[in-house]
Amino acid sequence: MLVAVLEKRRSLTQALAQRPAGSAPPALVQELCYGVMRFLPRLDRLAAELLKRPLKRRDRDIHALILTGLYQLTEMRTAEHAAVAETVEAARRLRKPWAAALINGVLRGFLRRREALMAALDAADEGALACPGWLLDAFRAAWPDDWRSIAAALNQRPPMTLRVNRRQIGPDEYIASLADAGLAARPAPHAPEGVILERPVAVEALPGFGSGQVSVQDAGAQLAARLLRLAPAQHVLDACAAPGGKSCHLLEIAPAGVRLTAVDVDADRLRRVRDNLDRLRLEAEVVEGDALHPAGEWGRRRYDRILLDAPCSATGVIRRHPDIKALRRPSDISALAVRQAAMLDAMWSLLAPGGMLLYATCSLLPEENEMQIVDFLKRRKDAREAPLDDAWGHPRAAGRQTLPGEDSMDGFYYALLVKRP
Repeated sequence: MLVAVLEKRRSLTQALAQRPAGSAPPALVQELCYGVMRFLPRLDRLAAELLKRPLKRRDRDIHALILTGLYQLTEMRTAEHAAVAETVEAARRLRKPWAAALINGVLRGFLRRREALMAALDAADEGALACPGWLLDAFRAAWPDDWRSIAAALNQRPPMTLRVNRRQIGPDEYIASLADAGLAARPAPHAPEGVILERPVAVEALPGFGSGQVSVQDAGAQLAARLLRLAPAQHVLDACAAPGGKSCHLLEIAPAGVRLTAVDVDADRLRRVRDNLDRLRLEAEVVEGDALHPAGEWGRRRYDRILLDAPCSATGVIRRHPDIKALRRPSDISALAVRQAAMLDAMWSLLAPGGMLLYATCSLLPEENEMQIVDFLKRRKDAREAPLDDAWGHPRAAGRQTLPGEDSMDGFYYALLVKRP
């Protein structure tokens, strides 16, 4: 699974979904895979120091095993002898018995030199903060006072945050039902429907999950629905809707008569939108379409509100998706910025005069966020920025930004634009 991410550039979610039957327990596999991705820059540096020569590309599976062994020895409570023995045995199960001695030597070499190796790691920012150097440079430039805390927060395990469906139950009542089920929880700051669990649980253990009382959604993502300032009988477009969390939240709190069109270019992910709508007992028009190139009936309409949750680097949600550290490249940012600007222009053409467009990303980088909005306002004289609530996040040159870990939220950017009549 790690090889699928590191070599084939698949997401960790995709790789875990294709986990072979009969392999290690799912919880352990997930812990090892997520942990290795979270601390990959540290573990790669350790492996490079301990290996006499780099492994050949065909032996990336052995390199991945070394990383999992080092992760267990540096970040988990696994007994040293067990971590070494299990990793060595895994090489034999891969039918590479020659690698057993190599892995044994590397891991035992780490144990002998642990103090000196860890001190050398912590002497450099990339090793100490387990973050790729290019991304640290980007954080440092964008957030000169916060870059260290941002990088550190991205290595933390995120809370499990829920969104209560007000059409069925209120947050206080739901917190009480959690308590009855033996689950401690508290309200999420700045997210009126948000509830933060004291410890994560399987969704099947959540009271009323199957009947649509609650969904899993970060508190920062929950800000979007209320920022759109919905009014009765409006037509709303969610332009990049999958997997549907924001679409569903919009409908859960919508005034009477609000209609929602949920569009996404990915047909497979649109199934998740429909599944979420069904579970939550909500109704929307769900359409396969490209926000870059509006077409068909949905692309000929004018909407009162548009949510553009633009495809982005996802640097603000690395603590939930640590494989981003391995998958994202510096060149991706400029390519994404070009695409985001084109989407903004395309969606603006669908907004009715007097309407509002909420631009959102889960990025921490200004090229994808405030720079997009500043540039857009320069080229569109019919656009103005509307102020956002200053109770949360950080003001930027345009819009506001939440940072990972602050108020139990991930990193999200929002800017609200109004089309002049």
